[in-house]
Amino acid sequence: MTQRNLDALFNPNAVAVIGAGRNPQSLGHVLLRNIAADFSGRLGVVHPQAPEIGGVPASATVAGLPFVPDLAVVTTPPDAVPGVIAELGAKGTRAAVVITAGFGEGGRGSDVRAAMLNAAKPHLVRILGPNCLGILIPRCGLNASFARVSARNGGLAVAAQSGAVAATMLDWAAPRGIGFSAMASLGDMADIDFGDVLDYLAGDSDTKAILLYIEAVTNPRKFMSAARAAARLKPVIVIKSGRHAESAKAAASHTGALAGSDAVYDAAFARAGLMRVDTMDQLFDAAELLSATHVPRGDNLAIVSNGGGIGVMAADALIGGGGKLASLSPKTLAALDGVLPKTWSRANPVDIIGDANGERYERALTAVLTEPSAHAALVLYCPTAVSDPDDTAAKTIAAARSATMPVLTAWVGDASVEGARAAFTAARVPTFRSAEEAVGAVNLLNVYRRRRDMLMQVPPPARLPDDAARTNVARVLAAAEHASGGWVRGHEAKQIAREYGIATNQSIFCASAQDAGAAASRIGGRCALKIVSPQIIHKSDVGGVVLDLDGPQAVEIAARAMADRVRERRPDADITGFLVEEMIDRKVGHELILGMTVDKTFGPVIVFGQGGTAVEVINDKVLGLPPLDMALAAQMIAETRVGRLLAGYRDQAPIDRDTLARNIVALSALITDHPNIVDLDINPLFASHTGLVALDVRIRIDPSSPTTPVISPYPAHLARNVCLTDRTAMSVRPIRPDDENALRDMMSHLSPEDVRFRFFAPLHAFDHAMAARLTQIDYDREIAFVAAPANAPDEFWGVARLHAEPDGQRAEYAIAVRSDRKGRGLGTTLMEVLLDEAARRGIGEVWGDVLAENTRMLTLANELGFKRASGADATVVRTVKTLKA
Repeated sequence: MTQRNLDALFNPNAVAVIGAGRNPQSLGHVLLRNIAADFSGRLGVVHPQAPEIGGVPASATVAGLPFVPDLAVVTTPPDAVPGVIAELGAKGTRAAVVITAGFGEGGRGSDVRAAMLNAAKPHLVRILGPNCLGILIPRCGLNASFARVSARNGGLAVAAQSGAVAATMLDWAAPRGIGFSAMASLGDMADIDFGDVLDYLAGDSDTKAILLYIEAVTNPRKFMSAARAAARLKPVIVIKSGRHAESAKAAASHTGALAGSDAVYDAAFARAGLMRVDTMDQLFDAAELLSATHVPRGDNLAIVSNGGGIGVMAADALIGGGGKLASLSPKTLAALDGVLPKTWSRANPVDIIGDANGERYERALTAVLTEPSAHAALVLYCPTAVSDPDDTAAKTIAAARSATMPVLTAWVGDASVEGARAAFTAARVPTFRSAEEAVGAVNLLNVYRRRRDMLMQVPPPARLPDDAARTNVARVLAAAEHASGGWVRGHEAKQIAREYGIATNQSIFCASAQDAGAAASRIGGRCALKIVSPQIIHKSDVGGVVLDLDGPQAVEIAARAMADRVRERRPDADITGFLVEEMIDRKVGHELILGMTVDKTFGPVIVFGQGGTAVEVINDKVLGLPPLDMALAAQMIAETRVGRLLAGYRDQAPIDRDTLARNIVALSALITDHPNIVDLDINPLFASHTGLVALDVRIRIDPSSPTTPVISPYPAHLARNVCLTDRTAMSVRPIRPDDENALRDMMSHLSPEDVRFRFFAPLHAFDHAMAARLTQIDYDREIAFVAAPANAPDEFWGVARLHAEPDGQRAEYAIAVRSDRKGRGLGTTLMEVLLDEAARRGIGEVWGDVLAENTRMLTLANELGFKRASGADATVVRTVKTLKA
């Protein structure tokens, strides 16, 4: 349901408490007291007998309340909750916080939970909880929780599954003066979950950054859509418990063994643009920084310190976390020469010598803040007998006021620097207890910036398989449906890889040892021999692989010996034959692994890393969620240790990384095109300067459990051919991330008036950031169709867009046609395509705002059955069309 009625939760004007008793120590009474303390709206309480509770007039029933509460807080016993929710819905309440516990999985708890949700559904009452701490909205003075302290108003929003974590954050933030736009304890997430909250907070102008405490994601597809949308707009930091769970099952493939559940969460967070931290301290450090400053524009940090050792320690932490030291320009060096002793370090870190006083700090920081290569500055102070930490802090604050980059401080020590830290907190200058903490916070924000940039990176175009390849693979997979364990035979698995552009060595299936010898004769040269049995996955474990066999006779002899050896070691296995394969010289090159497995939460996951028989021991791998493009594949390669080796070293020639990235993208396409694939291993994928060859390919299918990526893949099936009124043949297809240049070219052909009609204002620059927002879309929530002549597919004549609200009930349309290509019926065609897609998705209402002077669009909307409604003002007309269910 996502954002519907969440405004009643996050911005209520009237609140009622149901379940508060006369006992001042009872949970309901504490909640009522907390709400009454500062809430600026109307407040009521329901009690069957008492005329008032805690000074708040009481009503005997929900129906008897003298006003309609936007939000209700419920603390009744669990069996009473469904009835209370039904009464609230009938009253007109749109959201409820259910503090009560006792709705656990199984037994009576599950029945009561289902009854509660059924009571809420007819009235669209949104439920936070149950089993939660509550919610705090400081901007309206609401503390609808049983936390010991309230929250100060500010720009951080918190959503936590754990009430204890939320309460801890409140207690930590109070003495530091850190404020919150919202703090929601989600509890058991019967209704409102992380995806809902992220959707709301992404659009909340009071929220500058979002902090999440996650124990589990319950609706991964919605979560990924919401998280990706939020991370484009503001930093999202997450801490997830359960990193070292002991519940992992043994995996049939190397890929499954590498892709542990927590590692998949890491991959999902990275793909969504979220920053993950490991500890509450790191979360608090990030919160400290985000509450007082903005995200640095780059990785380069300038460090000012009165001690060389602590400056070097900060530099080590910075570089170890992926940051960089800013290089000081001659101008900055000259400025520092003018204010520092001759013995200063003349480099970054800027060591201003141990006897530095506040004035020297101020002058040095002022000079460093003009350094064009620096993106943030860190000021470090070690207590000495010749300087006053409080005066030095005051002078640093004065210099930082004019800074255009983030300025962080770390006054290292304890009692002697507490006053300085308090001064920094009061001045909203981020301060930390150690250099490592400060640098860790900076590195975290740099990770966010890089991930946000990745969300907007334009990928190079990738060559995708054609319909014939998809059909051939589907035929092979269909034939394997009844194979033991669902494993595709080795030579057929290699055929599938080749159909998708992944090169393999020659492979021939043989039913007997004699046939194996004949196959070796056909291949010529040295051969590899492998056992074929549906029960044997890791062939080398049972002596089922022999390499470097020279000639047919050697192969036949080896096959007979192999069959005997495998029967002895695995008497349960059904040996169906052998694979005879072309032997590849592997003296120079790298063994890689490329594969996929299925995670129970996030669905199909792709694994890339260093391969070979010791793959689990080496554990050099990275995970990615499909669909992948060339930019994401290149990023995966770069994140592994073996990826750095592929660049070449000493006498090792470099590997063609583009070809490797295309292989990763091809695998991504294979598993999104064929959801019955549930396990896939290419190990080894041998890489050398001469190319890449898949030497062993294993594929398992399960038609009864098709996989679905949590990120919607490119909907190629929506492409169509149309003919305009002047008989121009056109291709209409969904937009792709690599369409940025073509889209920008089309926008350059819009007249100033057409630009204003589309964007409601002049557009001075259609830059990369804007083009990325319009081309890199979430196909679950949005679709844009581009139209180009059939003989010029990169020459866009028009684009039409449909952006659905997260609940999928309504969608906004927008359309633009090149000014020099109008009058051919393209606008009508694109609008009809949009309406067809809206109907296919089950969207009930399509709407769009049109400038009143845009008579051409208003006429088209009228012809297509849109009705007119009042717009934002007299210059805007809202057009609305209701679609049939």
